[in-house]
Amino acid sequence: MGITIVVGVIALLVGLVGGFFAARWYMKKYFQDNPPISADMIRQMMAQMGQKPSQKKLNQLMNTMKNSQKNNK
Repeated sequence: MGITIVVGVIALLVGLVGGFFAARWYMKKYFQDNPPISADMIRQMMAQMGQKPSQKKLNQLMNTMKNSQKNNK
């Protein structure tokens, strides 16, 4: 009975720690593959600041963001 409880507690702790690191790894990978800011969001932000962005400018900003994410690995 006592060993069953100890094994259960150890299994619970290992599962919690393993789950935490697995979820952390998955979320990092997800946000690297799918950045939370899209070109439409950048276009809206620039429009709110009174600028009319060209497609070339939007592409440059998106590429800069992708490159900075790759460099932060």
